[in-house]
Amino acid sequence: MACATAPAAALSRAAFATLLLVALMMGANHVAARLAFDNGVSVATAVAFRSGTTALVVGLILLVYRVPVRLQARHRKALPAIGVLVGVQSLCLYASVARLPVALALLAFNTYPLWTALWARVVYGQRPQPRVLRAMPVMLLGLALALDVFGAASGIGASGHWAQIGVGVAFALAAAATFGLALVITQHETAGLDGRLRTATTMAMVGVMALIACGVQGGLALPLAPMGWWGLFGLTVLYGTAFTIMFTVLPKLGVVGNSAIMNIEPIFALVLAWAILGQSIAAVQVAGGLLVVATVMWLGLRKG
Repeated sequence: MACATAPAAALSRAAFATLLLVALMMGANHVAARLAFDNGVSVATAVAFRSGTTALVVGLILLVYRVPVRLQARHRKALPAIGVLVGVQSLCLYASVARLPVALALLAFNTYPLWTALWARVVYGQRPQPRVLRAMPVMLLGLALALDVFGAASGIGASGHWAQIGVGVAFALAAAATFGLALVITQHETAGLDGRLRTATTMAMVGVMALIACGVQGGLALPLAPMGWWGLFGLTVLYGTAFTIMFTVLPKLGVVGNSAIMNIEPIFALVLAWAILGQSIAAVQVAGGLLVVATVMWLGLRKG
């Protein structure tokens, strides 16, 4: 996910529908991941399967389109850093999904535009755009409602509620922070580098990181039940397919990179998690989630 690089008005119906499809698949990917986690699959194993397969798919795209592998000196320095950051982000986000209702994990992760603005200021001295400053309190309010920070909706009070969700929220925010930094470095240090090449190398590095984590944990943790295999298969195919569409179909439809439309992913995840996993959250949390999603989309779709 990333902020838009083109205004919504420029999107054709086909592009808009394709973006929604990608958002649906990304949301479904996290629901499938939760199925896998609930049936014995470790976070590192899921990331290894997902990232390794995606790297292979995008690598094949590079071969088919004969994309030249031309790396400048700054690219060689930046790509390892981006790979490590995305690896940490992937592990942290799946760790959050394993502990929280899927929609809440994704909503907490959706604060990454704020982290992006922070890192741009800290690392490159860029002042945040006025719309980011205006959006910040609104997004934080929505997140507070979605997470039920005072434990009112849960009925167990703030301390009991945070004892249940605190670790998962921390993982989601860590994922948002590392992803925000990865976006900032990508924007400033990989100009001129083909997005498919960048994605293939990043996913390959993430896969290697995940395999190392699996080794530290004693090896791959494979599913213990058929439902777990379906979850592992689903998260791998959905993620890989979504990325393939992003780099093959969307450019032909006039969409460069990602669009803010894709930030509707948590809403898809909320519906799918309710239908498939039986997860549900209180009405006030849904309202907070909608506020977060609307704010992120506003950030991406507005100019200047």
